[in-house]
Amino acid sequence: MINVGLLIIRLVIGLLFVGHGAQKLFGWFGGHGLKGTGGWFESIGMKPGVKMALFAGLAEFIGGILFVLGLLTPLAGIIIAGTMVMAIVKVHGPNGLWATDNGYEYNLTLLVVAIGVALTGPGQYALDIFLF
Repeated sequence: MINVGLLIIRLVIGLLFVGHGAQKLFGWFGGHGLKGTGGWFESIGMKPGVKMALFAGLAEFIGGILFVLGLLTPLAGIIIAGTMVMAIVKVHGPNGLWATDNGYEYNLTLLVVAIGVALTGPGQYALDIFLF
C-alpha cells in the first residue's frame, strides 16, 4: 500500500506544480503568462521579471512532470523544494507561518512533501524503478 500512497502523493503534488508552471508559462488555469507574471515578479524585486518568470515556470512545470512520472525523483524534489524556498523568501515569509495571513504554511508543506518523497523514493509505480 505504501507504493499506492507514494503514487497518489506524486500525482497530486506533481500535477499541481505542472498547473502552476502552466499558469506562469502559458497563462493557463487563470494564470497571467510570462508577461503578467514577469510584471508581478518585477514588483517584488525579482528582476528581470519575465526571465525570472520563465525560470520559475519551467522549474514548476518540469519539476512537476518529473515528480508525477517518478523520473529522476530526487532532482524533481529538489526543483520543487527550490521553488518553494523562493516563494517563502520572496513572498510569504514576512507574513508569518499561517496561510490565513498569506504566510508560508502551504509552501512549507509542499517543500517537506517534495523532500520527503525525494529521500524516500518514488515507490514501485515510477519510471525511476527502470533506471536505478
